[in-house]
Amino acid sequence: VARLRIRVFHAWPYLYDGDLEYERKYLQSYRDSDMAIVVGAFDGDRLIGASTGAPLTDHADDFAAAFQGAGLDLSQIFYCAESVLLSDYRGKGVGHKFFDQREAHARAQGFTKCAFCSVQRPADHPMRPATYRPLDTFWRSRGYEPLPGAIAQFSWKDVGDEGETLKPLQFWIRDL
Repeated sequence: VARLRIRVFHAWPYLYDGDLEYERKYLQSYRDSDMAIVVGAFDGDRLIGASTGAPLTDHADDFAAAFQGAGLDLSQIFYCAESVLLSDYRGKGVGHKFFDQREAHARAQGFTKCAFCSVQRPADHPMRPATYRPLDTFWRSRGYEPLPGAIAQFSWKDVGDEGETLKPLQFWIRDL
């Protein structure tokens, strides 16, 4: 999963120049949570996609500021973390299956909402591909909407940069 995250997030819009040591630390929170889920997509025995989720409160240190003033009970929100899928397998329904599995898991655990966040990049960013299509339509088709004012700030090293820089990530949310 760590290698897959590094490979997929290397591309636009994340431009993540990741490493396995960071990934080990990041993925530990899913191993430590008794309510976390990891969904894998395989082509034979080859992992071609993965999706994770956990209670938002497992990430409270990272996300509390983004939800401040939203009037939401964070203990009722399941965080659909990432979905990473190799480009050759996109557009075949795997993304829907990732959300289906995480949302079903969240419902079974008693959560009333699901949320995720997506990186916000300027429309004129020099590395933005001319063919890029945001996933907003897909997310809306699943019932998600941006949560006004819920912006997290995370740092990572972009491809080609010397060090980490802060990036804004917009939260999207839906009722289950």
